[in-house]
Amino acid sequence: MSEAPSIVRESMEYDVVIVGGGPAGLSAAVRLKQLALAAEKEISVCVIEKGAEIGSHILSGAVVDPATSMSSFPNWKERGAPLDQPVTGDEFWYLGPKGGIRFPNLFIPPMMNNHGNYIVSLGKVCRWLSSEAEALGVEIFPGFAAAEILYDSAGAVRGVATGDMGISKSGEPKSNFTPGVELHAKYTLFAEGARGSLSKQLIKHFRLDRASEPQKFGIGIKELWEVDPSRHRPGLVLHSMGWPLANETGGGGWVYHLADNIVSVGLVIHLNYKNPFLSPFDEFQRFKTHRKIRSFLEGGRRLEYGARAMTSGGIQSMPKLSFPGGALIGCSAGVVNLPRIKGTHNAMRSGMIGAEAVFAAVTSGRRNDEVADLNQRYQASSIFKDLFAVRNMKPLLGRFGTLLGTMIGGVDLWCNQLLRWSPLGTLRHGKADHECLRPASQSNPIAYPKPDGVLSFDKASSVFLSGTHHEDDEPVHLKLKNPAIPITENLPIYGEPARLYCPAGVYEVLYDANGANPRFQINAQNCVHCKTCDIKDPSQNIEWSVPQGGEGPSYAGM
Repeated sequence: MSEAPSIVRESMEYDVVIVGGGPAGLSAAVRLKQLALAAEKEISVCVIEKGAEIGSHILSGAVVDPATSMSSFPNWKERGAPLDQPVTGDEFWYLGPKGGIRFPNLFIPPMMNNHGNYIVSLGKVCRWLSSEAEALGVEIFPGFAAAEILYDSAGAVRGVATGDMGISKSGEPKSNFTPGVELHAKYTLFAEGARGSLSKQLIKHFRLDRASEPQKFGIGIKELWEVDPSRHRPGLVLHSMGWPLANETGGGGWVYHLADNIVSVGLVIHLNYKNPFLSPFDEFQRFKTHRKIRSFLEGGRRLEYGARAMTSGGIQSMPKLSFPGGALIGCSAGVVNLPRIKGTHNAMRSGMIGAEAVFAAVTSGRRNDEVADLNQRYQASSIFKDLFAVRNMKPLLGRFGTLLGTMIGGVDLWCNQLLRWSPLGTLRHGKADHECLRPASQSNPIAYPKPDGVLSFDKASSVFLSGTHHEDDEPVHLKLKNPAIPITENLPIYGEPARLYCPAGVYEVLYDANGANPRFQINAQNCVHCKTCDIKDPSQNIEWSVPQGGEGPSYAGM
């Protein structure tokens, strides 16, 4: 972003700055203040969040484990935490085009059991965490996007700068121009979620991934429905695999029944898929038409829509967490348990661990050095134990497909459950997700049915339900390193997959009236901030960066 050359940024000083007001960042903030209160110390903590409100950019299934996620609040029920719907039933299904087979719960490893967990709106949980943090003295600033990492003369991170506001599409300051603010800290914690723009820079700058496998990702697409009370089963957690995805494509669906006739329905598709004609959005629309899934939705109405990338590489792909001046926490580090489709409990726990390490450093008089013991704290934590047991599931699915991969993976999970040992050791992932696409000439096109407007819908009406907003006259936050590549390389080789993998209709290939002269168009105003383009583009030519603070989706109950 440009800024007027005569403008000098204001700066603010804190002990700890946290980038991201999600479950990891807020848990870190709360834990820092709790530790300070117990030790009778003063510590200043600031959280900045790019969403207009806390929770407005949060999207997750979500089923949470309170034993881990609420460990900072032993009396969370009395404090009004929005964990209102306990899990009352677990179902695991393998779906075919016309029916499905339910796996007996007896065959499912106990680590996959959701007994004692709660179905929640993670956005509401974050808003509750925010109120608890503010009550402890944390300063929280929603609507401010961290756009730049600040380094000191020794190369250590000394904070972040928020993005300038009031910049035109051409890069010139407008009449309402407001420069960003520099937030200086002794330590900065990055809790941006999967594929955070600054976390990505830090991993590259400090080579935090030099000893790890490539990170793996999935895209999760979700809707909230209000359903017919006769079809509602409060507390039911249903997971599925199989249809509509081909055997070579990893992923799975869910249907979670919250309270008050609200149902969360979604589909995760692993982004190492091979067929460039695959459209995650359209696969999700097909998923809802399956006999099992539609049995819950028929007669209901769709309330919200959204999409978000999630990490799925597990311990093999986790980078080093610490660097001079700060650390990665939450899904910026990659703490999702893929088979369980859960990451909230680990994200919150990682925030607490990061807070404990940083608090010890600050109170001993240190600043802007590396809190190296954070990595040892992680190795000794419940997060490592949780992810270690499931470490081979993603590589097995990638090598053998859904059917055989799940069968071998199930045996491996039982070995880890019973013996804390795997005959497979620790498998590697190999390729990054963007390297997995086959050329279009070697792939079969997929014919998706037209949306019926009852169970399946188009992208335009879906993006409308996400509440997404970006100003028209501002710099495009989706940047092409080389503007020619979409047409000269991606289109002839892969059919330009961006027009399909984006779940919001951001990317289009347009032609003249005679079908000639293709051109690539970016509809940045549609972007729901899922980051899929930054991950899956086969040329790694698209860079997602933060738009003006407060813009993007506006999720209420996701």
